[in-house]
Amino acid sequence: MPFLSIITITFNAEKFIGKTIASVDQQVFKDFEYLLIDGNSTDKTLEIARKSGDLFDKIVSEPDKGLYDAMNKGLRLATGDYVWFVNAGDEIAASTITDDLFQLIQNEKPDVIYGETLFIDNDGTVLGKRSELTPHRLPRHLAWKDMKLGMLVCHQSFIVRREIAPFYIENNLSADIDWEISSLKSSQKTILYNGVLSKYLIGGISNQQLKKSLIDRFLVLKKHFGLAATMISHAQILARGAKKIIKNKGEKYW
Repeated sequence: MPFLSIITITFNAEKFIGKTIASVDQQVFKDFEYLLIDGNSTDKTLEIARKSGDLFDKIVSEPDKGLYDAMNKGLRLATGDYVWFVNAGDEIAASTITDDLFQLIQNEKPDVIYGETLFIDNDGTVLGKRSELTPHRLPRHLAWKDMKLGMLVCHQSFIVRREIAPFYIENNLSADIDWEISSLKSSQKTILYNGVLSKYLIGGISNQQLKKSLIDRFLVLKKHFGLAATMISHAQILARGAKKIIKNKGEKYW
């Protein structure tokens, strides 16, 4: 059994998948499994992936019901002790990360590992740290109740013991927040990785459908924190977000 399952979700991602695969392939510590869950792409995504066929333990390509349906497929297929989603366009931050994670897991035996994220654009240019470009500051000690003001940790920098990893809500654009909160509720030990875990390609589905994403986030937070607390926290989120948009000259980094 590998210590880690790295899962990449793709759909018509020929422009970006190469960088994601390369970041996995460059890992110096190889005791992980790598799964590609594709939504029946019609471009060259699979052709590019199959050029690195020896790197993948499983490649699945079939129609799905959307991103979180595909991610649930990945969870069902994973056999590693931990699961880590690094989706098309995103990258593992450095070649030593899996080695660092293995040592951390051996020493600490955590349920959840989280860390910093770099935002990148379509050209791979680093825009800065998520904690600097968004209102979300990365806490040294993370608990599920800290999520009442939104997603403090980027999903690409959030690694969970497979035994406690829940399935995703499939019809909610903020299902990743729900997944993190639910994982933290089940976690007995949550550890901060002291550094950058991933590079996140901005402009995903949540940014493309921002209004629905915000509504879905409200529903997720109401589920965990209740209506009154969520209304208060969302007023704070919107006020904070408006200030950040002005500071970032219109960029909506929520």
